[in-house]
Amino acid sequence: MIENSEYRIEEVDLSSQYDVKLIRRFLSPLGFYFDESAVEYSVLLYSLNDDIVGVGSCQGKILKYVAIAPQFRETGAFAHLVTHLTEHVMQSYQQAFVFTRPDNILRFEGIGYSHIASAEPLISVLEFGYQNVEDYKNYLKSIRYPQNANEVAAIVMNANPFTLGHQYLIEKAANENDLVYIFVVETEKSVFSFRDRFEMIKRGTKHLNNVILVKGGEYVVSCATFPNYFLKNEVPDMITQKQAELDIAIFCQHIVPVLGINKRYVGTENYCATTGVYNRVMKANLPVKGVQCIEVSRKSTNQDEDTNYISASKVRQEIKLDQTSSLNEFLPQTTIDYFEEIDLTGIKSSLQNIDSRH
Repeated sequence: MIENSEYRIEEVDLSSQYDVKLIRRFLSPLGFYFDESAVEYSVLLYSLNDDIVGVGSCQGKILKYVAIAPQFRETGAFAHLVTHLTEHVMQSYQQAFVFTRPDNILRFEGIGYSHIASAEPLISVLEFGYQNVEDYKNYLKSIRYPQNANEVAAIVMNANPFTLGHQYLIEKAANENDLVYIFVVETEKSVFSFRDRFEMIKRGTKHLNNVILVKGGEYVVSCATFPNYFLKNEVPDMITQKQAELDIAIFCQHIVPVLGINKRYVGTENYCATTGVYNRVMKANLPVKGVQCIEVSRKSTNQDEDTNYISASKVRQEIKLDQTSSLNEFLPQTTIDYFEEIDLTGIKSSLQNIDSRH
């Protein structure tokens, strides 16, 4: 328990249904549905009269479910709660992030957070800490191609794992541009680790001398930490749209100017509705920000057909079913060779326990 002259903070026992219901009763009228499985630390903020003033939670670097009762919003309750949560996060990480409504930006900036980008009118992301987006921009400057290039393209990919489809998209971009930056999603939410995915892409593009691989860091594809709970009253497509708009805003505000990017390549999406929405939003939003969006038809295993498209999800399914003999239809030799160097047993075991397209 932490106390000051006005408030006290108590940590919540997330295994206690009583405590979880207490948070839900507080958050429900404010438009949140609390999912205790999506957080690892939660607190209640009380007045000295034992009234619940606010609640807040954390998951990794992310502050979640931060809310103050309306009658206390003009007091110091917000600063007290957020400062406590931030200090908790900073004990383990170099930075903290928060997703909030745009009308809360000034509140967070007032206690030291910096605004990164917004997807108006629903969502903004801010950060706090020893590391920030300027550090990532300095990293980009360190790997930036030293000479001027007129046609500079970007591709963002997870490559879980790297397929002939990924290679085809990169080769096409490399053939049509002076320079191509490949941003590899760094978040560890895939069955193949970032290290493995980065290495597979590196080997599969070694023959292309105008391709540069880039670590995605915290600022490329923020969907891994995007707060769906925050927009629970919105339809699913709107949540995905705002997620994509936020990614594009970060990309165009902080990445494009540093590297001089003027094109972004994406593959057509034949299977995943979420990625389909992302592509639609990119085609609508990128040109407005000065970046041409080029959608490339997905590569098929048979060029005379348009149905048997190559996808990483198909590869993962083959691995899951232990049918690796057919993988040469989907994978470049570099990926097949890499599979010989790593233990696919662990990958197969992970696949048995998840059901995800990405």
